[in-house]
Amino acid sequence: MIDLVNFATDETAAASADLGPPQHRLAESVVEALREVYDPEIPVNIYDLGLIYRLNINSANVVEVDMTLTAPNCPVAETMPEMVREAVFGVDGVVDCQVNLVWDPPWDPSMMSEDARLALDM
Repeated sequence: MIDLVNFATDETAAASADLGPPQHRLAESVVEALREVYDPEIPVNIYDLGLIYRLNINSANVVEVDMTLTAPNCPVAETMPEMVREAVFGVDGVVDCQVNLVWDPPWDPSMMSEDARLALDM
């Protein structure tokens, strides 16, 4: 089972380093798919924004994602989880994907990657 946390930090690389090559490649592919999903109001992908709190890939290649949004009243609250599910489910090898929208801990700008901060001039 893969359970990666804090994707915008170096902890992801450390956590995935112990995986076998096929699972490591699948995790990398899922992260790349997540980097293709953008909040329509922010020109940074959801991964680098720090909106992905947890990614779990079990031995059957079923993916579970815990994610948040920048604010509970975000206009994409109803559509973003399905966008994430479709992106992850589109990765070769993924059997199914469940996306959980969570609010704890609340998102804040410190969760963004350095690339996201640079893109937003922060």
